[in-house]
Amino acid sequence: MEHFKTIAFTHKTTELRDIGRLHIQQEDRESRLGELKAGLNLDELLYISTCNRVEFIMVTTSVLDRDFLKRFFQAFNPGWKPKEIAWATDNCRTLVGEKALRHFFYVASSIDSLVVGEREIIKQVREAYDLCNHSNLTGDRLRLLVRMAVETAKSVYTETQVAQRPISVVSLAYRKMREQQMGHPPHIVMIGAGKTNRTMGRYLRKTPYGSLSVYNRSLNKAEELAGFLGGSAHALNKLPDHAGGFDILITCTGSSQPIMSNRTYRQMIGDDRKEKVIVDMAVPSDLEQEVIRKNNIRYIGIDDLRTEARANLEQRQKELERCKVLIDERIAAFRDVLRERKVELSMKEIPQVVKEIRHRAVTEVFNREVSGLDPSSKEVLDKVIDYLEKKYISVPMKMAKDVMLKG
Repeated sequence: MEHFKTIAFTHKTTELRDIGRLHIQQEDRESRLGELKAGLNLDELLYISTCNRVEFIMVTTSVLDRDFLKRFFQAFNPGWKPKEIAWATDNCRTLVGEKALRHFFYVASSIDSLVVGEREIIKQVREAYDLCNHSNLTGDRLRLLVRMAVETAKSVYTETQVAQRPISVVSLAYRKMREQQMGHPPHIVMIGAGKTNRTMGRYLRKTPYGSLSVYNRSLNKAEELAGFLGGSAHALNKLPDHAGGFDILITCTGSSQPIMSNRTYRQMIGDDRKEKVIVDMAVPSDLEQEVIRKNNIRYIGIDDLRTEARANLEQRQKELERCKVLIDERIAAFRDVLRERKVELSMKEIPQVVKEIRHRAVTEVFNREVSGLDPSSKEVLDKVIDYLEKKYISVPMKMAKDVMLKG
């Protein structure tokens, strides 16, 4: 188990915008990762890349010291300068042995995700493994690890309630917004391009929507978020002139005063009196109370979101403990799987050796005696030898596995 090692960059240790420096285009992965594996003499390599993490899971006898990390990142991107290699070396998290296994199980089960309980990570782990396996980067041990981790993740989702209740304000707001039945891909207006709305943007990319407009004081930031979401960008002072209508308004700015007056809202909707959904995650609120009182809206506000998120967090913390116990049990089981596989590999030549002994006995050692048997006797002899051959193959392997697992 000590040969399992991980180099990780996650949302917990690295700014999300910096994690992008570790992404590899899919068409380049086979060549770049193949060169990385060969250059560092790794036995096996699995590369996982998502919007909030990049992880290298390896099987190697090398020690993950600073010298190894420098050589690793130089091989990962030969174009990097010393400053960039130093950044990667300083910002990565390294895990070895059981800690690496536990981390991988947590990742696959979404316990380490930006949004705990998000099931999408299982698909991402599978796809990452399939790509690396197709490129001959992985081997027997990572195959077993991924299989056990995916099975464990499924158990986490079915045997606990960790995925039932969102615990972040943004994920909760997104879920409540998705619960509103539009009957068509919604047209969305976003006010603000800060961290909260950027996080909401990552959720929105999973969902079909119609048009999307981003309004922000800094037009550059509005353009950056709009580009990420495939929408249009506008200066905040152009909000009253919004054209094209909308179904959902999402707002979160750092303003100390409401930026959405009832007059501005009425200018935005014009003659459209259909019900709108407003998601207000700003503190203090971006809306004047008059907007909420005097218009046909379904209001999703920060106070209710926070209250529900706190309650969900308390419930999920209890579930997290159950998840961790379950994962510890699976890691212990995986240790047995590795031992059993080690026995199988060490004894894989037994069947061929037994067959060779049989062939030599019949064709050389006892050839004259066997040749003198009648057809019926030969048939009986073949059955006896077949039986003995199977037993000589299975019994020693079973005994070896029992000794290994019990000892």
